Amino acid sequence: MINIFNYIDRPSPIHRLTGATKLVCLLLWSFAAMLTYDTRMLTALPVLSFLMFYISRIKLKDVSFMLGFTAVFMVLNNVLVFAFSPQHGVELYGTRHVLFSLGGNYVVTKEQLFYHLNLVLKYLSTIPIVLLFVCTTNPSEFAASLNRIGVKYTVAYSVALALRYIPDIQREYHDISQAQQARGIEMSRKQSLSKRLKSASAILIPLILSSMDRIETISNAMELRGFGKNKRRTWYMGRKFSKLDILAMVFCALLLVISLSLNVINGSRFWNPFI
Repeated sequence: MINIFNYIDRPSPIHRLTGATKLVCLLLWSFAAMLTYDTRMLTALPVLSFLMFYISRIKLKDVSFMLGFTAVFMVLNNVLVFAFSPQHGVELYGTRHVLFSLGGNYVVTKEQLFYHLNLVLKYLSTIPIVLLFVCTTNPSEFAASLNRIGVKYTVAYSVALALRYIPDIQREYHDISQAQQARGIEMSRKQSLSKRLKSASAILIPLILSSMDRIETISNAMELRGFGKNKRRTWYMGRKFSKLDILAMVFCALLLVISLSLNVINGSRFWNPFI
């Protein structure tokens, strides 16, 4: 069964960080990557993100499906950018170094390839760190840490419940798929795409109905236990902020400062090696 957005327990420093710390670090890291097109910064961030994966002891095979899924969108994004704006790199960098022509307006330039390189680096800068956040954050502890920094516990618990519900949906989808295939519904790649889409309804409809039933059961259980009646509540998975949390947030804040500083030094968000 393919695992998507599952918490993976490992004995690592990344796992010991509180959920709120990891959320703040994720936001700071994402801003640092999104606010600049400086290739030097965008090269450093993927290296650091894969180093974080090594420290967290999360193996790439654990998130291989999502990495492959992201790679498809990354390629599609680059193809569409070139298809609709083949001279965008030339407009951004103000120079034109032609490598070869594909006919018409489709001329491959160094500037356009450099712009596409930056797009790829942006994906590599953000996607791994998002996956790391999901795989190393316990939903219950995440809710507790959100409540600790001022988020209402009803909202925090809703977020945790959503994160915990994703693996349940995956397991249920797998079970329903196996049951339907045992009844003779063909879902393999040997079938045409139209037949596979038609067969998918035999999985999706029971999945939606069972999900609605599960939601109603959880809602009734929470209501019977008086959830939301009190202004405060205790947390079994609560964890105090440590020096490691502070160091992590300072490090990510420093990355954001460096990213913004490079924009000021370059005079824009783009680093231009062609001038």
